[in-house]
Amino acid sequence: MAPTAEPPGGTAQIQLTGIQRLFHLGDSTVHALADIGLRITPGEYISVMGPSGSGKSTLLNVLGLLDRPDAGHYVLEGRDVTTLSPDEQARVRSQRIGFVFQSFHLVPRLTAAENIALPMVLAGIPAREREARVQQALAGFGLADRAGHRPDQLSGGQRQRVAIARATIMRPALLLADEPTGNLDRATGDEVIRLLEELNAGGVTLLMVTHDAALGARARRRILMEDGAIRRDETQPAPPQTPAQAPAHEATDARP
Repeated sequence: MAPTAEPPGGTAQIQLTGIQRLFHLGDSTVHALADIGLRITPGEYISVMGPSGSGKSTLLNVLGLLDRPDAGHYVLEGRDVTTLSPDEQARVRSQRIGFVFQSFHLVPRLTAAENIALPMVLAGIPAREREARVQQALAGFGLADRAGHRPDQLSGGQRQRVAIARATIMRPALLLADEPTGNLDRATGDEVIRLLEELNAGGVTLLMVTHDAALGARARRRILMEDGAIRRDETQPAPPQTPAQAPAHEATDARP
């Protein structure tokens, strides 16, 4: 196994110790996660790569409190969240963690504004505050003229921007992205990645699962998984970024 690089110094935002996740298929047991140890500090930008079945998405689900490990401990911001009840985990998830998925997962019958507001509705935030924050998000993500459009009336890039706005409307400290450009063309995908990187530059910890080597190489810290284990964990100097003509959320997206 390659040596594990130390993440930047400071207090750990995430500490995984001895995490295991098992799946039983007939008479066999699959170790989707095998004794994972991982330390992440606030504000990191991490890509997680590896072949299909290596455990990338399972790791993301555990970090996002969408799945419980069979063994080990997950400490998030000083709190062992593996000991929490499902309701307590749901509260932590809604307040501290945002998700961006390849397939957007927008509610088809809701408008862009209503999709963005949904986490705040579920959290019981008053209507006046919801409205103000949604309007701010729509403007900030270049969606002000798409507020009343349903997902099927938006381009792929616009749908992903709505999904990112929804993921960050609760101001989470951790943003988990699972193949966020998988359903987008290269140019639109680049806009989405620049938007995620802007959020990271603003202090949000970004962890992104990807099969795209060029995309994974943009992250300063890169984790390679195989057979449910971390095989390589490297921190490298940030790659040079090509100046964009405009921030991603200000770009006009007219692609189908």
